[in-house]
Amino acid sequence: MDFLTILGLAAATLTTISFLPQMFKTWQTKSAKDVSLVTLITFTTGVFLWLIYGIYLQSLPIILANGVTFIFNLIILWLKIRYR
Repeated sequence: MDFLTILGLAAATLTTISFLPQMFKTWQTKSAKDVSLVTLITFTTGVFLWLIYGIYLQSLPIILANGVTFIFNLIILWLKIRYR
């Protein structure tokens, strides 16, 4: 693996796991009142577009980061709707 791929995977790991605390807190407290629905939808849409872009480029770091982040944000979105 070359340096740029390792750098991309490190960045992907950090930005992806940054959503875990929000997801766990929302799940545990059963409250998503502090999470903006508009921001969440906008961000999730952007992550999905990044995922499509990564697939087109066949870039593993972009695909992994945005695939997992997309799933995490769909969970947070689902929790936001469920715990209104």
